[in-house]
Amino acid sequence: MIAIRTEREIDLLRKANQTVNKVLVTLADHVKPGMTTDELDAMGEELIRESGGTPSFLGYPGSPGAGSFPKSTCISVDEVIVHGIPGPRELKEGEIVSIDVGVNYKGYYGDAAFSVACGELDEERARLMATTEQALANGLAKAVAGNYLVDVSRAIQNTCEPEGFSIVRNFVGHGIGTEMHEEPQIPNFDTGQRGPRLKKGMVMAIEPMVNAGTDKVKILSDGWTATTADKRPSAHFEHSIVIRDGLPEVLSASERRFWSNPKNATV
Repeated sequence: MIAIRTEREIDLLRKANQTVNKVLVTLADHVKPGMTTDELDAMGEELIRESGGTPSFLGYPGSPGAGSFPKSTCISVDEVIVHGIPGPRELKEGEIVSIDVGVNYKGYYGDAAFSVACGELDEERARLMATTEQALANGLAKAVAGNYLVDVSRAIQNTCEPEGFSIVRNFVGHGIGTEMHEEPQIPNFDTGQRGPRLKKGMVMAIEPMVNAGTDKVKILSDGWTATTADKRPSAHFEHSIVIRDGLPEVLSASERRFWSNPKNATV
């Protein structure tokens, strides 16, 4: 069952997501060659706690044998798609750095992610990032009351595949509210099922994950880190939104360039 949130609940979700936004914008400003992912994570955790929230990724239960997630943010570099565990890795010029942040604020969750360039990117990486960001914008443009979930999924897929990129199928977007992951699951590709009809007050995290090469995924021995099977780069953009009568309200919105604006959607 997909929850319909009250305006009081949406206000709390908005506050959680604005903390997410603050963390992401701050961390983006510190992405540079030589910075470690551990340093970014420590900065993110401090900001979350200063804002009155708690990092919802820290201690999140994993699959059997994986253990709980040990850090406050997911930082996934280049060939890492999602769930990268921050550590001593130093960022290098020309890498894609994807940062995913989750916040619990008074029992309500915020979740968003973006990919940012570390220095200058080559043509393929720059095009991959731009296409993934546009895919999110195009998906958001279809996330309106009266449409079906597949309209969102199809818009994302139809943005990426004509550019020669592949959609990750192992991971999907999700509903979000009083739990980090709620119904519905939101594929970034057309599954052949139209899915539920979108209704005003539904809250969702839409997050295309797009690879330069194969869509196949490899999970590393830590049980969390997901990489592309061919080691080619990946990009990830995510917003938490609430379905409205017109365009969705983007709870994790920012004025920064790397955040998609549904008004600019082309699909």
